[in-house]
Amino acid sequence: MNKIKLVVDNLEEEIRIDKYLSENEELDFTRSKIQKLIDEGNILVNNKIVKNSYKLQSNDEITIDDKEQALEIKAEDIPIDIIYEDDDVIVVNKKSGMVVHPAPGNYSGTLVNALMHKSSSLSKVNGKFRPGIVHRIDKDTSGLLIVAKNDRAHAILSEELKNKNVKRKYIALVDGIINHDTGSIDAPIGRDANDRKKMCVTSINSKNAVTHFRVLDRYKNTTLIECSLDTGRTHQIRVHMKYINHPVVNDPVYGKNTHGNFGQMLHAKEIEFIHPTTKELMHFECDVPEEFKQILEQYKSE
Repeated sequence: MNKIKLVVDNLEEEIRIDKYLSENEELDFTRSKIQKLIDEGNILVNNKIVKNSYKLQSNDEITIDDKEQALEIKAEDIPIDIIYEDDDVIVVNKKSGMVVHPAPGNYSGTLVNALMHKSSSLSKVNGKFRPGIVHRIDKDTSGLLIVAKNDRAHAILSEELKNKNVKRKYIALVDGIINHDTGSIDAPIGRDANDRKKMCVTSINSKNAVTHFRVLDRYKNTTLIECSLDTGRTHQIRVHMKYINHPVVNDPVYGKNTHGNFGQMLHAKEIEFIHPTTKELMHFECDVPEEFKQILEQYKSE
């Protein structure tokens, strides 16, 4: 049975433990699941049993003892678009709507489940829930990401990401007309104090974040842009575009959802990195999904 330990970030105000944990994106626990674990005495604060109403304070240490953590992640025969593979890396074109890796309460149907069926070799650096996963993209963002097949490749690629040597470009359709042909957004991103499932531009407990964009096309009420990132913060493009009042079209969190079940109009279209073994410059591109194209055509015809 594995235990999860975490220390509470500096809080502006006290917050109920069940609310705090249910809004933690990395845990992906529902509030009812959290309450059940607390009632069973499987969540401790500073090694003491607490109630659901307990108000967390800065630097409280939380220990979560969850039997589900002992579950094994199963390989599943799920179709995925592998556009490159060798002994060290896999480059995948992830579809919109697919979660990258399992998390408590969500153990199947993820990219990791599919990768485990496709490959008997995946790096173990990030533990059993994230084998091979070097970096992530949001569930409802489509496009390219790198998977490591061994720990050596993983360590090298992680260092390249840290040193900003992995280049990524995204395509996004955003609300409104951007009049500038190019621009840069340099604004720190941290967790939203009012809704911990969201990120926002803030000076409190934040990290620097820089997004560059250039306009590809303008339609009646929307703008198609290409984005490149100096940093890789959670929801970075989505948060930054909302910050300048041009949220990504169909973003259910930071904008408005107008196109049914399809996710935000954001696609990781290019990735470039140095191969961990051959040292060759690897460059890959993939077109936007068909659903993206169909929605784009609607805006073009207006």
